[in-house]
Amino acid sequence: MRDVMLRALERMRDLGAEFCDVRFQDSTDLMIRVSDGEVRTLTDARLSGFGLRARIGGSWGYSAIVTEDSGKVLDAAARAVRSARAGTATGRPIPDGKAMTGHHPARVKVHPSDVPVEDKLSMARELDAAQRTSDKVVNTNAAYVEEIKRTAVVNSLGADLDWEDVRLRLVASTVAAEAGRREMYHSFMDGTGGMEVLKKRDLHEMGAAAAKEAVAMLGGIKPPSGRITCITDPVISGLLAHEVMGHASEADEIVKRRSFLTDKVGQAVANEQITMVDDGSVDGAHGSIQFDDEGTSSSRTVIIENGVYRGYMHSLETAAELNAKPTGNARAQDFGRRMWVRMTNTFFEAGDWTLEEIIEDVKFGVITDSMINGMEDPVGGGFEAKALRGFLVENGRITRPVRSLTLTGKALDILRTTDAVGDRVQLDAGMCGKGAEDWVPVASGGPYCRSQIIVGGD
Repeated sequence: MRDVMLRALERMRDLGAEFCDVRFQDSTDLMIRVSDGEVRTLTDARLSGFGLRARIGGSWGYSAIVTEDSGKVLDAAARAVRSARAGTATGRPIPDGKAMTGHHPARVKVHPSDVPVEDKLSMARELDAAQRTSDKVVNTNAAYVEEIKRTAVVNSLGADLDWEDVRLRLVASTVAAEAGRREMYHSFMDGTGGMEVLKKRDLHEMGAAAAKEAVAMLGGIKPPSGRITCITDPVISGLLAHEVMGHASEADEIVKRRSFLTDKVGQAVANEQITMVDDGSVDGAHGSIQFDDEGTSSSRTVIIENGVYRGYMHSLETAAELNAKPTGNARAQDFGRRMWVRMTNTFFEAGDWTLEEIIEDVKFGVITDSMINGMEDPVGGGFEAKALRGFLVENGRITRPVRSLTLTGKALDILRTTDAVGDRVQLDAGMCGKGAEDWVPVASGGPYCRSQIIVGGD
């Protein structure tokens, strides 16, 4: 395989490519889903092939092929160069840099490929069964998700490396009902690594906890409305970091001037307690990667430091355009997709406040707990998130549970009113699309944060 890749790279250079690379990927994805005691999904999918890129005068040419025939891979290399020549874009040359080489295996103790699928199914069954704790529980769900991706990259800058990423996830989701009302809650474990990732919690405790919280939500009241003090939990804090500040800090949006953070470097955009990073090197996190899909090492990129906006996430291309260093954020769903600047683990860093201190001087407000969804708005900077549930905070105490609530506002307004940042960071796993496609695994999060946010709900 490596010999074929090197020959394809040489073909593109001989045909005039100023920069070129060849990427081979072999991915396997296992999904097991159990619902109400029955196996609803058991899929084991594999996808492998070559992705080739050529760049001439700032114009990219792409080609992808699923084959083991070296002649067809060389033909695909020629197509990539022809495609690049057909373009009219102009841009700066991709400069020489430190080229990564070598073999980099996944950091695992027990590789999932060494564990029988029957054992993984048993885990999902156990997690599903553990949720049946009350006659108010009307629907139980458990999912086991496994991704093993092997990647090799060579490029005209001298990169010649291969690596493996392994990530796992277990999710329990319970629906409870009473008197015509239905509520849902979920628990999860996830991360990069081997089967040891799924030893963080006892499966029975994890499933029972999801059921307990779903039943408790049946007693929730209507949330308050208006601009009030809101303590966002790590999941909702992460939504703000990822959906608004993160997407707007992807440098391909900056190059096109489609981000509300364009030209904001060096300006104060948040309370001085706020520091936000994208860090693909966090040990064991769901969004962690050894290298991005261009072969650049993952890194810690400071986006906001003590309230001041510091910079963007980059690919090789955007780093060249903005005279910056690549940050290891060029990612694609698979070898047949175009690479975009994408996040890895994006989060607000810890502050100095304990949760008790954040709560104790709130006369009236809400504290959120987990999320249903969020909206990205890199152009306008608007924030909209639907929290799974929350609790009233009255006179420094958590009192009654509230049903699902919606949080809205301008991201920078929220961050400027943030007056307390918690001392513990939690990351929440997810899949991120660029717009509505090209999904890659990520994580987002942060600590509990206290801000002024517009809240509403039914």
